[in-house]
Amino acid sequence: MISIALNEPEIPQNSGNIARLCVGLDIELILIGKLGFSLSDKYLKRAGLDYWQYLKLTKYKSLEEFLDKTQGQRKVLASTKVDTPYYKFDYFINDIIVFGSESKGLPEQFIKDNINNTITIPMVGMVRSLNLANSVSIIAYHALLTLSYF
Repeated sequence: MISIALNEPEIPQNSGNIARLCVGLDIELILIGKLGFSLSDKYLKRAGLDYWQYLKLTKYKSLEEFLDKTQGQRKVLASTKVDTPYYKFDYFINDIIVFGSESKGLPEQFIKDNINNTITIPMVGMVRSLNLANSVSIIAYHALLTLSYF
């Protein structure tokens, strides 16, 4: 249906929660580049509870490898640096929704190269962004809802 990709995630609890979400939605989780934790990290495992055996997980060594191996799939980037709200975007089956690391987001050039497929979660309060796991949940559920997954 869709996949969720995390580029260089740093916080194991976020990735564990996202992994659990992906199992719950029966969608693939893609981890890209250098991780800020080990896949055997106790906090990662704890956040994902006992669902790891059911996770559809793919790992790529770099953003370049990810882009090379997934050429046939559209990438939808999530960023705080654009104006297109996630709810005013047309999602397609097989989209990969890509999120950046908690502290750096996605590379600026990657966003520029994909500006027409980059979305944001609007913030009207005094924060720049939401927690990564919350952001993934909001966008994943919305994308699947618009694709009549439920």
